[in-house]
Amino acid sequence: MNFYNTLIKWYLQNKRDLPWRKTINPYPIWLSEIMLQQTRVAQGMPYFLAFTTAFPTVFDLADAEEEKVLKLWQGLGYYSRARNLHKTAQIVAHEMNGIFPDNYKDLLKLKGIGEYTAAAIASFSYNECVPVVDGNVFRVLSRYFDIETDIAQASAKKEFAALAFELMPKDNPAQFNQAIMEFGALQCVPKNPNCTECVFNTSCLALKKKKVDQLPVKLKKTKVRNRYFNYIVAVDELENTVIQKRTAKGIWHNLYEFPLIETDKVEDFEIVAQQINQQFFQENAIESLMEYNEESIIHKLSHQHLHIKFWKANLKGTIENGMNIETAKTFPFPIVIHNFIEEEL
Repeated sequence: MNFYNTLIKWYLQNKRDLPWRKTINPYPIWLSEIMLQQTRVAQGMPYFLAFTTAFPTVFDLADAEEEKVLKLWQGLGYYSRARNLHKTAQIVAHEMNGIFPDNYKDLLKLKGIGEYTAAAIASFSYNECVPVVDGNVFRVLSRYFDIETDIAQASAKKEFAALAFELMPKDNPAQFNQAIMEFGALQCVPKNPNCTECVFNTSCLALKKKKVDQLPVKLKKTKVRNRYFNYIVAVDELENTVIQKRTAKGIWHNLYEFPLIETDKVEDFEIVAQQINQQFFQENAIESLMEYNEESIIHKLSHQHLHIKFWKANLKGTIENGMNIETAKTFPFPIVIHNFIEEEL
């Protein structure tokens, strides 16, 4: 009880003024939760505001073109979230008359909604007594109670959820969930938390045992794959270029890019030029080829590091299906390509 009382008192004094906290409407709550997975609030806020302006209701989102959804999502990363968001909006709008399920179990059945998001919507919208367990909650509880369970283990979520449920007041689960997540986001941060000014500094076991920087325990290391992308920015006699849609499963599915040559390592001019001649622009002779960037741009994803080079290929004649760069800019691109276009073209 002391933990709850102290936590709520802190929350009421320190909570951020966030738009999705001013409603129990599941639509904006769902939007915010999907957007804030793997994304900080400061980064996600402009996207939330853009989405709720463009798509004020779940029906508006459901009826939007996927490319418009992806374009507005551009820069948030993890684009499968946006595609699942769009598909789920269509299910809720067209099969459920725009009404979200009102309980945790049924929310879990929707595409792209996992245990954490279902718990958040169920508690914030419907006040269901179900705890949210995200990275913030793992961190706060593991430190306060000195729990050394490896949070990378599948069983860890059940253990922490059971503890959170025990601590949660059954008459106001929404406020408890908001408070513990906020405490982890603002006070009990991953690195160098200010424990001297923490409201729990007399009762936190990790602080007493000088283990704050050791918790939570996460032992499984993600294996990172290196990939080498060479993007060919073609320019014909009309100053038109060409882009293509990534239709294969994997990163950036359904986003657009320039013609791509993927190699096993960073390759030199001759190798790239040879592969361009073999794979692209058979109808157009290449007058010149140059690097936009001598050093690869390293774009880090959760399981992959992409080493990216952009090559300018000046072509004779006109490209089939070519478009000017202003038209190309209206398509959804991965942020690393979007940034390149804005800076170089």
